[in-house]
Amino acid sequence: MTALKAGEIDRFISNPPNAGGVVLIFGPDSGLVSERATRLVGKASEGDDDPFNLIKIDASDISSDPNRLIDEVLTVPLFGGRRIVWVKDASGKNLTPALEPVLGLDDWQTLVVLEGGDIKKGVGLRKLVENHKRAVAIPCYADNDRGIDQLIDEETRDAGLSITREARAALHSLLGGDRMASRGELKKLCLYALGKGRIDSEDIEAIIGDASSFETSELIDAAASGDLSKLDHGLERLADAGSKASVIANQALKHFQQLHRMRIDVDQGKPAQAVIDAQRPPVFFSRKPAFAQQLRIWALADLERAMDILSEATRISRLNDPLGVPVLSEALLKVGRAARARSQRR
Repeated sequence: MTALKAGEIDRFISNPPNAGGVVLIFGPDSGLVSERATRLVGKASEGDDDPFNLIKIDASDISSDPNRLIDEVLTVPLFGGRRIVWVKDASGKNLTPALEPVLGLDDWQTLVVLEGGDIKKGVGLRKLVENHKRAVAIPCYADNDRGIDQLIDEETRDAGLSITREARAALHSLLGGDRMASRGELKKLCLYALGKGRIDSEDIEAIIGDASSFETSELIDAAASGDLSKLDHGLERLADAGSKASVIANQALKHFQQLHRMRIDVDQGKPAQAVIDAQRPPVFFSRKPAFAQQLRIWALADLERAMDILSEATRISRLNDPLGVPVLSEALLKVGRAARARSQRR
């Protein structure tokens, strides 16, 4: 079948089918891929961690021995229960020779869960899975605003904490690139605020907004403001950290799309500060001066050219991960130089 839609994913994971099948969990958000695979396996196994029923295999083992997958699928559990084969790190591995015989079976009782990376539609594992009636594909993309709010609500509710509107806005600018990393930062924040009853922006500055780490928002603001020295430093950190370039490129594109919408309002006569204050979710207070500066720098036509550059960088980095960091670096430097030139003319 085709890939599940966003609204269908949680229902499927909470109530997986009892029959055998294949589930491919894939996408650029590796943290979300891992989280959803773990939840699915937990639900499907009903807590049974018998090593004879729950088989964890690295994809490289399957790739080097394609027959192993169908051998595991056809093995009957010795003491009953459901058999699950969990294949990890399938990104970049050729598993087609191993999966085709499984999908060619008339019937099987084992559930196969595959963790993949950002796989293009119509090729490889996605093509096999999305065209088969007993297989399901679950995409995992970076959290949008609604997903981030849901994540914040889950963690604060579990910790018995409330959160201020400004603190929530700050988290929107800092989270979303990787689900596992986002959840880890939220747990750390909730632990820090435990006993206070409420999370405010000062807590975020103390825990998540650590000045020693170069945040994605700082990198994007450096490009949009034409701060080339800060941008150069940020790009070095980006390369050293092995960050997911496609996620950052998409966040930069979203930032410039927001600036474009705001610039339209300013060009229609609205005060820049009023436009910034009216944004939903709200702009975090520490970033408001950067937004004001960027609105002074960028004209509508220039923003559209910047969006084209970042859109192409997002596309290339999604299709070719090894090229992601150099392509993103070049795109942000182009944007940063344009911002610098415009700011010097003003």
